[in-house]
Amino acid sequence: MSRPSERDRGPERPPGEDRTLEALGLAGVPREEPLLYPGAWPRESGLLDGDRLLPLAGAVHDDGGGRVPVLAIGSNASPGQLRHKMAEFGIGSPVPMVRSRVTGLGIGVSAHVSRMGYVSASPVAAPGAVRELFVLWLDAEQLAVVDASEGVPVAGGNFDRAWLPAPDVRVEPGDGSVLPGAYAYVNRHGVLHDGTGTGAPRRYPGEQRPLIAGLLHGSARLRALFGTTPDEFCARARADRRLCDRGTRLFLEEERVTASGLERYVGGGPDDPFAGARPPSAGPTGPTP
Repeated sequence: MSRPSERDRGPERPPGEDRTLEALGLAGVPREEPLLYPGAWPRESGLLDGDRLLPLAGAVHDDGGGRVPVLAIGSNASPGQLRHKMAEFGIGSPVPMVRSRVTGLGIGVSAHVSRMGYVSASPVAAPGAVRELFVLWLDAEQLAVVDASEGVPVAGGNFDRAWLPAPDVRVEPGDGSVLPGAYAYVNRHGVLHDGTGTGAPRRYPGEQRPLIAGLLHGSARLRALFGTTPDEFCARARADRRLCDRGTRLFLEEERVTASGLERYVGGGPDDPFAGARPPSAGPTGPTP
């Protein structure tokens, strides 16, 4: 399996510079505190190495099958959350996180209630839209961990991993190159629409509290299940599979759900990049979303 080279690790940090996630304000874990979702994102590219986010020197590319690019739409771009996911499986290898210019993709709202206690973000097709997102370059073990955290391997999981090819989705890492494509996690339930009657996906507002407050305000039935405040919502949803499933069905019953526009990519693209690779040796300590 590929590891970042010494060149990728960047220059030695100046004496006294604290690159720990705590010092950088990136240590929060939405899986432990749902209202933190999607968590704090870095301002620039870096190498997540245990409890530190180090400078990332030079470009990161697929090195002959050793790493694959995965777009981080929600909390996967949060170093604290990503570190937490890897630690659940005993994986401590460094993860390159590359801030990239992405064209053709938007961030919508998942049409499911996560057992982590939040309502997550999901990618949606947005032709011509341009935004800054992080690309995670994952090796076989790391990809298996993130797949598991998104429910990809199980029939009742919430996400599929799909290959989004260029030029449909254009990913520019900032080194002058354009990736041939990248993986993203597409919600199996669809996404919430914006309520305008056009069927357009609702935009993720960037913070969990206003999102949940708006959802509760718009549905008496949702309030009956989850309470009247975001804090109550998170407390009731957390790790309660039946209640989360009921909330997910309610989105459908109240006709709040639309397609992400990315469903056609599920099951297509290149073959499994790590077919036959060993899965993580340890199971997670908490529920999958």
